[in-house]
Amino acid sequence: METVAEGLAFPEGPVVMADGSVIVVELASGRITRCWNGRKEVVCEIGGGPNGAAIGPDGALYVCNNGGLDLTRFQNARGPGCKGRIERVDLATGTFERLYDNCDGIALEAPNDLVFAADGTLWFTDLGKTHDGIRTASGLFACSADGTAITAIDRHPISYNGVGLSPDGTTIYCADTHQARLYSYKAAAEAQRPQWVATAPGHVGFDSLAVTAAGNICVATLYQGGITTITLDGKTTKRAFDDRYTTNIAFGGEEMQDAWITLSASGRLIKVRWDEPGLRLNFNG
Repeated sequence: METVAEGLAFPEGPVVMADGSVIVVELASGRITRCWNGRKEVVCEIGGGPNGAAIGPDGALYVCNNGGLDLTRFQNARGPGCKGRIERVDLATGTFERLYDNCDGIALEAPNDLVFAADGTLWFTDLGKTHDGIRTASGLFACSADGTAITAIDRHPISYNGVGLSPDGTTIYCADTHQARLYSYKAAAEAQRPQWVATAPGHVGFDSLAVTAAGNICVATLYQGGITTITLDGKTTKRAFDDRYTTNIAFGGEEMQDAWITLSASGRLIKVRWDEPGLRLNFNG
């Protein structure tokens, strides 16, 4: 295991770049940071609570921003500037713009994770928010990268977090945090209900995910920290890591068998060798 960066403020959303650097969001500081060769460089101070990131068809970085999170009380921030949104970051300048903060006039709550399909459609989850012990709606959405069209796929989940595409691009996978369940949908921008895929054993929660070239789903697993791999027939295995908030995994390298993992409670980005190649994302170069 190699420590790529440490001292990060609850890192998530690793994006493996073509030049070998890795961009992470720092949820607790409202910052986006590039990490490489033991160095850290601030891309921008985006504010709120950046939660997930992905490179889009135009080479920009697209970010799910939950609006801000009080990590001492594990509930969402309130007040001006705390609205959930999808944002676009120009990596050359660090400037950013808001693309979406509502769908059909209903505010986004806490956008969490995102993935781009080959046709440029952006799929993202909304975890929902917690205020004073009361939770608001979660969901799955699809939208265009230019900010002109957004569709609610499902407004009824409990707590959707990670999202990913099957290798053939026909299936969307969503990980539900509080249920520790994986669900699937057709990759069609229309209202749907999910299909159950698998449930993780034990007192755990699901966070973000990545898909392998063979179609297995690797889900970051909370509380008993690790990565749970779910095969297409629903079997689960787990690789443990020393952080109860193991929150995300991303693949890269020449053979796509290098895995970058965020260990968020301890503020680390690590790199390990994986036992199978990851799926190459559509616009990461």
